[in-house]
Amino acid sequence: MKPAPFDYVRPGSVEEACRILAEAGGGATVIAGGQTLMPLLNLRMSQPFVLVDIGGISELQGISAVSGGVRIGPMTRQADALEDALLAARLPALVTALGHVGHYQTRNRGTLGGSIALGEPAAEMPATAVALGATMEIASVRGTRQVAAADFYIGPYMTVLEPDELLVGVTYPDLPEGHLVLFRELAQRAGDFALVGMVGMAVLEGGVVARAGLAWFGMGPTPIRMSQAEAALSGRMPKDIDAEALAVLAVADAAPFDDHHASAEYRRTVGRRIFARTLREAFDLREAA
Repeated sequence: MKPAPFDYVRPGSVEEACRILAEAGGGATVIAGGQTLMPLLNLRMSQPFVLVDIGGISELQGISAVSGGVRIGPMTRQADALEDALLAARLPALVTALGHVGHYQTRNRGTLGGSIALGEPAAEMPATAVALGATMEIASVRGTRQVAAADFYIGPYMTVLEPDELLVGVTYPDLPEGHLVLFRELAQRAGDFALVGMVGMAVLEGGVVARAGLAWFGMGPTPIRMSQAEAALSGRMPKDIDAEALAVLAVADAAPFDDHHASAEYRRTVGRRIFARTLREAFDLREAA
């Protein structure tokens, strides 16, 4: 099929893009990398009156160190982020998760902001933003606002972005050098959306877990923070961690569902197993007898 007719605009600045979105009155759709949107347009599952191409806005691109963290422009290509030395040093969990996003070909066009703003519940980048405590910077003709990643997602493919708003930056807070990375996913094929996935980090200070950030993807209608498991990890020495018990707490925060790929019970079972295995590997724990 071919897309329904639409007007195409390519603004040169954030201000111009926000003005166009405001004037469209909810009839505009933003295109970044287009890896998801183009099929939706061709299938007429998305029929905007105006397609706003933000690919020409240079201020939406790039990765930089800022006070207290790392800021990523939403138009930064996934392939470029994978090769970025700053991200490799400061946000290894993001780089690890990014290596599982789509395929080599799609990462050359796909953008970090596009994946984050889409809100696919089984995607790696939204869950990574939640786990690492990222902050979304959102702009409109009314000004800018900051939203925590944990508050950004409200349902499948649903975020707090209003029709006239644009994601203009994502800032990840600094983490101490040497923090632990926790990541694992199960998918039918490499590059597919995960049936079950987890991502996160843990900071060790003085021989105990000072803090942890953990999130599920593919385990509910949005990325889901593992609040109970995070709290249970805090203050523990690695030798005192019961991976299986923590896995039960982690899955308790999830909201798995039945679909044509897997059942909710399958997701719970796999979630417990991959969580326990990932925790044991990260903290070098023995498997329970």
